[in-house]
Amino acid sequence: MSRETGTSSPITLLIVDDHPVVRDGLRGMFASAPGFTVLGEAASGEEAVERAAALDPDVILMDLRMPGGGGVAAIAHLTRTGARARILVLTTYDTDTDTIPAIEAGATGYLLKDAPRDELFTAVRAAAEGRTVLSPAVASRLVSAVRTPRRERDEPLSAREREVLALVARGTSNREIARELFISEATVKTHLTHLYAKLGVNDRAAAVATAYECGILG
Repeated sequence: MSRETGTSSPITLLIVDDHPVVRDGLRGMFASAPGFTVLGEAASGEEAVERAAALDPDVILMDLRMPGGGGVAAIAHLTRTGARARILVLTTYDTDTDTIPAIEAGATGYLLKDAPRDELFTAVRAAAEGRTVLSPAVASRLVSAVRTPRRERDEPLSAREREVLALVARGTSNREIARELFISEATVKTHLTHLYAKLGVNDRAAAVATAYECGILG
């Protein structure tokens, strides 16, 4: 059921991590908080894909480096096959080789495992609503890593594209952007496609990070 409707049903979770102690800790943490239901666990990326198909969770908490299939490959597969679940990376690693591939593969957000409990709960709620979530450390690394020659940025964003981007940065869905700007969802998607190309990115999270780095936002 869509989170945009304001339903009070619990957010369902799949926890993916190769360490049983981590999985147990996360399960206990979410079990003790109202508004969450842990449907299951997986110990590898491959198992995560199988469990996601069987359980259909709202949010997947995904570790990255796991034997038997890593998180990035699982994220890419789930994105490519149109899985409904939002994927929130929860890992120890914040290197360029981890953050960029995960975001490009389709992760909704990226947090480090030392994130405070309340921050994690807030991030999961935001991810369930389709909003981009980046821990400060990851956001800082991401905006540095996206400084690549392939992003020429010779063509400036139009006024409308800036409006759309500002709403994306606030976590606004395509449907809500269309309603606020009095345009169709198809037009919103067209604007997003154009601004992605101008910024040299592939998704909402990278667009927001790049826009802050370039001074377009904030």
